[in-house]
Amino acid sequence: MGRAFEYRKASKLKRWGAMSKLFPKLGKVITMAAKEGGGDPDLNPKLRTAILNAKAENMPKDNIEAAIKRATEKNAADMTEVTFEGKAPHGVLIFIECATDNNTRTVANVKSILNKNGGEMLTNGSLEFMFDRKALFEFDLKEEMDPEELELELIDAGLEEIEVEEGEVLVTADYTSFGTLNEALEGMGVEIKKATLERMANSPVNITDEQQADIDKILERLEDDEDVQKVFTNIA
Repeated sequence: MGRAFEYRKASKLKRWGAMSKLFPKLGKVITMAAKEGGGDPDLNPKLRTAILNAKAENMPKDNIEAAIKRATEKNAADMTEVTFEGKAPHGVLIFIECATDNNTRTVANVKSILNKNGGEMLTNGSLEFMFDRKALFEFDLKEEMDPEELELELIDAGLEEIEVEEGEVLVTADYTSFGTLNEALEGMGVEIKKATLERMANSPVNITDEQQADIDKILERLEDDEDVQKVFTNIA
């Protein structure tokens, strides 16, 4: 089983999957996408993807529409995407993606969480070569589709790897091919279940259950923060 499938399975078990925490995070992504490219998902691929991922997490239609509407409000806060890099105990590296309307607050919160739990903030760029950024698409294999033919059709769109398990397909590519792969799949009439950008560690580390408990404390506190969208580590 490939690393991408393992990351996908892990994402389904993410600690901040509780709806009360997850929906506001998904809403931020939708609002930013709508503000950047307009509120019509048919004309805004980024918004279309954000809505697709929100629906995959069972986010109600009213919440999605409210998030899009917020982008057009006169007093809508300017949201920006920022990343932070950190080091946790036991040699674990952490990459943190945030969406915030107050970078000063977000920096302070992330730094405090790391420092109070045995970690530290690293200079951005420190982990540049420690993680690969990948585009992942998940969908069901149609009855008429042949996996080998599907692979050949998607290579020109940037496909790096395709995995099929019990009728479920996971397509992996470099993050720069996200748009071309998305268009190719939509053009084939594929109903994408989930589309996302993930950071995968080049050299994953193994840790004990006791060490994992220490790391979980940091991850849970980071993921509880309203500005944090995703947290990636180099844990195997």
